[in-house]
Amino acid sequence: MDEVNMDASFSRRKLVTPAELKALNTRSNLWGAAQMASHLGAIAVTSCLHSLALGTAWVWLTGCILGVLLNFLYAAQHELSHATVFATRRINVLFGRLIGFVMIFPRDYDQVMHFAHHTHTQDWEKDGELVRAPYTLTTYLLWLSGVTYWRNRIFGVIRRARGVIIEPFIRAEEEAKIILESRVHLGLYGVIILGSVVFNSWAAVSFWLLPMLLTKPVHQLQNTIEHLGLSHEDDILKNTRSTRTNALMRWLCWQMPYHTAHHVFPSVPFWKLRQLNAKIEAQAGPVHRMGWIEFQIEVVKRFAQKDESQWPMDEVWIVPTSAGRQARLEA
Repeated sequence: MDEVNMDASFSRRKLVTPAELKALNTRSNLWGAAQMASHLGAIAVTSCLHSLALGTAWVWLTGCILGVLLNFLYAAQHELSHATVFATRRINVLFGRLIGFVMIFPRDYDQVMHFAHHTHTQDWEKDGELVRAPYTLTTYLLWLSGVTYWRNRIFGVIRRARGVIIEPFIRAEEEAKIILESRVHLGLYGVIILGSVVFNSWAAVSFWLLPMLLTKPVHQLQNTIEHLGLSHEDDILKNTRSTRTNALMRWLCWQMPYHTAHHVFPSVPFWKLRQLNAKIEAQAGPVHRMGWIEFQIEVVKRFAQKDESQWPMDEVWIVPTSAGRQARLEA
């Protein structure tokens, strides 16, 4: 059974020694470049195949693969925000801005939101990624589908470009750079639209927007599994979930399936998370972990019973099927 064996007094300091953490925190331009090159290279190859497939039935396959690869570039953006991809900080910022543009998710805004998420994980009022109404089955399925995800992203950039900041996690001193960033993004998107019209080109739609928009549900499998249905207590090992998956998907996610390890020590580069996870589990026991499809089935079952607000805030209420069955037998 996947569960966390720990007591209330458990702390990060008991997981690794200072010397071990120092070694784990070491960045590498080589490892970062290898992961970045492999991901961007896969996008380049798939784009070539997609161009050859246009006008044939194969376009659905190449388009889906391209869209998935594009969506999971957010895993790169996430790591770049933590400055754990490259040892050279300026390179992290540069690639973070470029990928943030592709993702329609400006880098500075995402970084501020994400750091609030790490500082206040599962806090309804302060967690930058939890500033939303509790899910109902309908609102959850809309988010999973990508409909409300893209609505929030697109209209959020437009709103902030107008100088309207409503996010509680954005401090007053951060507002100017986030507004400027949104305006730069909108201006560049406008240039792309204008160029597409002038040259009568559908390239931006065919090779970027449409594949990414249509395959967002695949990326949402990772986005939704990380914290939903876990405790809202201030304890990473109780409020964060890792993912049970294969090596290919771990590569695509930049090792984010080791999500508990990432939250415990966000400074550790993505390529060392497996090693860190092993150390954590050696000290604390198995972390919360589920498979993507298994998780979605359990979420739908729970929301069919009652809305998120009606489930306990200080308990884990989405668990692996085997663990849930065992819990019901013990009750």
